[in-house]
Parts: sequence; structure tokens; C-alpha cells
Amino acid sequence: MDSLAIRKFGSALLLYSVAILFTLIALVPLAWAFGTSLKTYGEVFARPYAFIPLELQWDNYAAIFRAVPFARYFVNTVLVSAFACLFTLITSAMSGYAFARLKFPGRETIFMLYLALLIIPPQVILIPNFIVMRELGLLDTLTALVLTRSFWPLGVFLLRQFFFGVPRELEEAAIMDGYGYARRFLFIILPLAKPALVTLFILTLLLVWNDFLYPLVFIQSDANRTLTLGLSILQGDLDVQWNLVMAAVVLAISPLVVIYLSLQRFFIEGIALSGTKG
Repeated sequence: MDSLAIRKFGSALLLYSVAILFTLIALVPLAWAFGTSLKTYGEVFARPYAFIPLELQWDNYAAIFRAVPFARYFVNTVLVSAFACLFTLITSAMSGYAFARLKFPGRETIFMLYLALLIIPPQVILIPNFIVMRELGLLDTLTALVLTRSFWPLGVFLLRQFFFGVPRELEEAAIMDGYGYARRFLFIILPLAKPALVTLFILTLLLVWNDFLYPLVFIQSDANRTLTLGLSILQGDLDVQWNLVMAAVVLAISPLVVIYLSLQRFFIEGIALSGTKG
């Protein structure tokens, strides 16, 4: 084996070792949470670091629905996430296409100002959003959570970068067939943007699904609570039943894991393509 082959082998070994290390760092807490969700209340404190329970307590998952209206929290989270993702995809796709293809005065300046919103923490605009939702009479509604998450500068940036990579020849051919901007956007651009749209969908879903601050501020009634608020209720004031909390966590993150595993090919492709054009 020559020196070049040895160096390649060493580089590959180092790369895989680092990948395995980070994989373990990510999976060990999940494995501990799942194991804890199947323990009894006493075993959680007697064997806190054990991954495998002495006796599997599958009833913990049923106990969640008896302790709190978990199904209602889950439905609320699905509704908010679905509509927020839908509106984010629509607004980001239209804005990204306008910034990538339409020519108008101050386009780059407007885009840079809009992109600058990424550096503003969401906590800074929380009070203005609260005042706007209060004036609209939307406090303690799921609509408030949807509207405050339907416009995302990062989504506009990702799709703008992707649209820059679409060959202009495709649109020029569509122009020869009499297609206007709207028809070119709907029938030429969007079908090609599936990886970028899936990427934005996953990122938005993670943001909305795991959000705790905005539901905490905008939601007061138990009927409109989301999963994150429901998990906080499970913790209680004096005593925390960690086996039930971990069971709720497993149920809460399971849809995200399934969706990501189903769409990871498009997600990776979308990240790669959106970051290489412009």
C-alpha cells in the first residue's frame, strides 16, 4: 500500500470516526429517553442511568392520555405546523422567485434588508407581534401561532438561491410558448424546486413544532395548547413523573423522526443546491 492510499485510508477512518462519535452523541439521549419512558416511577430514581428497564411499562404511554388531553395538544400542534409550513412555502417561493427572476429598482437592497431580519432574535419582535395579535383579536387562538410563523427570511433566501440555479433557457422556451410569469412559476419553476421546498418544509416544521415561547405567550386556554405547553404541564409543580414526561417526549418527536427519515434524500439535496448558486 503506497503513501497516497495510506493517507486516503487515514482520512476516511478519521471522517467515519467523527461521524460515529456525533451519531452517538445524538442517539444516546434519545435511547435514554425511550428507556426511561418504559420505567416505573421508582425505577427512574433507583436506576436513573439504565437504558433498559427491569420491567417494561407500556402503560406509561396510555397514562399520558389519562393525565392530560394529549391528543388535543397533538392535534393543535399538527394544525399549527401544517398551516405554518404551507403559508411559509407559498410566501417564500413567491418572494424567492421575485428576487431571483424579476427585475425592479432596488431589488438587491430590499433583499439585503429583508435578509438582515435573520439577525434579529425572535424574542425581540415578540412584544410587537403580541400587540398586533391583540389588536386583531387573535390572542389565545391557533391562528396567531400560524401568522407569526408564516414569513421566514431564511426560506426566501434558500429558495432564491435555488431559483438562481434553474437554467434560464427553460423559462425562455416557456416564453416562446406564451407563458407569463405566473405560469412559468407554477408549471416550470415549482416542479423543479422540490428538493428546496422539502428542505424548507423540514426546517419550518422543526421550528414550529418545537416552539415553546410563542405558544406560552399567545395561548391561555387548555383547549388551544400545543405539545410543548402540554409537556410543561406534565412536569407538575412539586413532583415530576419523569417516566410519563419521557413517554410524552417520545410521542412528540416520533412524527418528526418519521418525516425526516422519509424526506432526508430531498433535504440533503436541497441544502446542497440552495447553497451553491447566486
